[in-house]
Amino acid sequence: QGFKDNLHAVFCLAENAVGPRATRPDDIHVLYSGKTVEINNTDAEGRLILADGVAYACKDLGADIILDMATLTGAQGIATGKYHAAVLTNNEEWEKACVKAGRNCGDLVHPLVYCPELHFSEFTSAVADMKNSVADRDNTPSSCAGLFIASHIGFDWPGVWVHIDIAAPVHAGERATGYGVALLLSLFGGASEDPLLNMVSPLGCNGDSPAEDMERDSKRRRLV
Repeated sequence: QGFKDNLHAVFCLAENAVGPRATRPDDIHVLYSGKTVEINNTDAEGRLILADGVAYACKDLGADIILDMATLTGAQGIATGKYHAAVLTNNEEWEKACVKAGRNCGDLVHPLVYCPELHFSEFTSAVADMKNSVADRDNTPSSCAGLFIASHIGFDWPGVWVHIDIAAPVHAGERATGYGVALLLSLFGGASEDPLLNMVSPLGCNGDSPAEDMERDSKRRRLV
């Protein structure tokens, strides 16, 4: 698609099968970040390899923008519904950009609460740096799952981190929707030489001022 910036795709994949080296409750893993994780839920396994993926992107690839996308939590469909993916990020500008990119391309997105100082304590462990699953499932579990991933690059990391949970919109019944492809192309379209992607990109490439955006949104509301 003519991307000009240095763009990497890291696929966090693992065989999820029972075997002699399978993860057991109370195991303690040392992840790629160097942090230790006590396993208190063997079904919360995807976040372990996602944590390794973002740590790899930070340490080995030197990325300054890291976006992870996964079908991470069933709670996402409860939090933002089956049509909107959930976005969690340490950057307000990128949160707004994700929402706008979703509206532009049809892959809808809605923000989750980002508050690690209140929610990361859900992972407190007496024997490791953290557990892999929350203590209270009624306390924004989708946000917490994203915070688990972010903790392996550090909440003080100066770069942009974006987490998109696509558990619900990725399927409709027994069929896949292909959700996420259009969203990524729209979100990062400003770094492409493709004029269509430039036009739909929300990150400063279409020349719209905030006043023009507000006027257009006002007209849209009146039409509705």
